[in-house]
Amino acid sequence: MEKKSFSEKLKEGRFVITSEIGPPKGTNIEPHLKEADHIKEKVDAFNVTDLQSSVMRLGSLATCRLLVENGFEPIFQITCRDRNRLALQSDLLSASVLGIKNILCLTGDHTTLGDHPDAKPVFDLDAVSLLKVATDLMNGKDMKGNELDGKPEFFLGAVVSPGYDPVELQIIKMEKKIEAGARFFQTQAVYDLKIFEKFMQKIQKYNIPILGGIVLLKTAGMAKYMNEKVAGVSVPDKYIKMMADAKKEERPKVSIKIASELIKGMRGLCQGIHIMPLGWERYVPQVLEESGL
Repeated sequence: MEKKSFSEKLKEGRFVITSEIGPPKGTNIEPHLKEADHIKEKVDAFNVTDLQSSVMRLGSLATCRLLVENGFEPIFQITCRDRNRLALQSDLLSASVLGIKNILCLTGDHTTLGDHPDAKPVFDLDAVSLLKVATDLMNGKDMKGNELDGKPEFFLGAVVSPGYDPVELQIIKMEKKIEAGARFFQTQAVYDLKIFEKFMQKIQKYNIPILGGIVLLKTAGMAKYMNEKVAGVSVPDKYIKMMADAKKEERPKVSIKIASELIKGMRGLCQGIHIMPLGWERYVPQVLEESGL
């Protein structure tokens, strides 16, 4: 029997799991492919980040193609930070030709946050307009209305931040993304289930799949930093204390416990989870096992 795709599973209402792959800063992709292979039976698709945090790395498009060749289903993250509208449209067409259907449209972090802070940012489009462009390409026309010789098929996604205050602004932006063509959403990191539940109640009317975001905490310092610097993320004091009280060698175990607790709480609220391991990919199987997935 043919394996169902990520989009088919979502459309059928199944609870799905995605995990993230950050391409290497260099050409050594083998360890990342091995990590993906280790969990491929437990994960429905792999997000491939596009120069995450504005750090120069191997490209998302090339990495996605390697995943396809190795039997994995990728989600191509594409940001507006580094490309103008010509290059964005070209890369979307290239993705289609390379067998990549799932696209996550992002505006992207500013270059000043990365390892090349003097790089010139582009931001010719934003996430909403990029979704609209991808939808137009699927309808056989480029951004200027020119006919395409062959049109792509995409399953388009976007991001949303349930903990952003005021949340109404996020919901307005979410509406625009749905109108532009988004068919699923992955969220910013969730640590407060009460806030997440309230958000899910507010957006229930849109009837669109939401994958709750899970970022593995590594230290208490990381949790405090996220509270202070990452808009829309609120790590409760109890989790900060759990990480602070843990000895260095105990931190992965405590992080897994926190993540699995959050996932169990999310299961009845959304249609999937998106795990962002940030270098701790090796712990993803344990997170899923402890979560009952």
